[in-house]
Amino acid sequence: MAMEKKDIFNSVKHLYSRAAFGISYPNLKNLSKKNISKVVDGLFKSSLKIDDLKSVDENEIRQQMALQATLGAKKELTQEEKDQRQEITRLQNERSRTLNIDWLMRMINTSAPLREKVTLFWHGHFACRSNNPMFAQQLNNIQRQHSLGSFRTLLVEVSKSPAMLQYLNNQQNRKGRPNENFARELMELFTLGIGNYTEQDIKESARSFTGWTYDKNGQFQLRPAFHDEGNKTFFGKTGNFDGESIIDMILENPKTATFISRKLYTFFVHEIPNEVHVKELADYFYAQKYDISAVLRKMFTSDWFYAATNVGTKIKSPAEFLVNLSREFFVTYNKPQVLIQLQSSLGQYLFNPPNVAGWPGGKSWIDSSSLMLRMKIPSMVLNDGQIDFSGKADPEDEAVIALNKPANAKPKPKSYVDAQSNWTKFLTGLPKDIKPLELAKFLLQPTLNQKIIDMVANNQGLKSTAIEVTSLPEYQLC
Repeated sequence: MAMEKKDIFNSVKHLYSRAAFGISYPNLKNLSKKNISKVVDGLFKSSLKIDDLKSVDENEIRQQMALQATLGAKKELTQEEKDQRQEITRLQNERSRTLNIDWLMRMINTSAPLREKVTLFWHGHFACRSNNPMFAQQLNNIQRQHSLGSFRTLLVEVSKSPAMLQYLNNQQNRKGRPNENFARELMELFTLGIGNYTEQDIKESARSFTGWTYDKNGQFQLRPAFHDEGNKTFFGKTGNFDGESIIDMILENPKTATFISRKLYTFFVHEIPNEVHVKELADYFYAQKYDISAVLRKMFTSDWFYAATNVGTKIKSPAEFLVNLSREFFVTYNKPQVLIQLQSSLGQYLFNPPNVAGWPGGKSWIDSSSLMLRMKIPSMVLNDGQIDFSGKADPEDEAVIALNKPANAKPKPKSYVDAQSNWTKFLTGLPKDIKPLELAKFLLQPTLNQKIIDMVANNQGLKSTAIEVTSLPEYQLC
């Protein structure tokens, strides 16, 4: 795509705000010397390597699962056995929290931001909750491994993951007693969207997924004794279909490419989809046999992706907001568990979507209380962790203070975030003669309005400008 030199700076900034988690000033300046297609190539190249999350020790979880199975088979438990069961639950909850923090820290520190950003997209698309941290980690790694590859492979692997099989009750899907939950969500939420299949299609496809289970070690297992070998009629075709046959027929329907392309558009481009652009992506996605990298590359190299109507108009999800802020100012969290509470207070606790439809996104991210908390967080994180808690705190603040305060401790006007930003690194990355107004333009995606221009025009320090600007509502947009 052709682009004037003066536009490259803002276009690279926009690309990195959507396809990554923001960009440092030195990187932005360096990449602005290239044309945008080369910058896009570099984003993909930096994300070629795949690093699985390894927060959860699978051997430990398998031992716990074996003990849980033994205890679960008993009619009555001794007090010691009840304590054992409680301890397993406590440990698994602890591992789940560690997994959550580790993924957030991965996003903050990654040198493969595109892969992690697209993994975040699939995390919301294939929304799933599991009390088993090994299952949750497996699914997250499946989404990461295939995030930029074949959508078919990703779909099959997600469908076979113990986390999804358990969450959507396919463990109970057996010959003669089909459970339709997974079959319904597969079409409604993961591929086609409502209105592009019939209730009979759901019933017949559920029969095709009978016997898809997992074993005691948390590995996919097809159990022939539970599988319905009879003929099924799906989308007007009749045969002895299995689960993968159903998935292939779903992918043969171009409406699947349209549904996925529309979701990609609303995540990466604009909350309100432009159906002409969605069709352009969908036709290409289908022609490229559902190659995720191909459709994303087409999106990121299209003129309309960089149109003014699409810049600085998307509300950052809580994860994007926390990661963006932390990457921008090289933040270290001395007590990373505070990130759990911040996610909960902001309405996006990773690995815990509200339901199988995932987080609604868009304007639902913001209400009066969450916006106030979002606007406070930068000053808590960036201003040496200090914030005045004198007076009545918001409910969110009170909850967090209570969680992090030792018993019988006297209240102090002290931040609960306990974080340090590397101001030296941030400031030395900026041009020596940069003015507060230019810094504001760099930190904010929307075009500056007169109110912001007047606000920062007379600022003396870059640090105070950065804190002031990141505490604005406009910083919530990317």
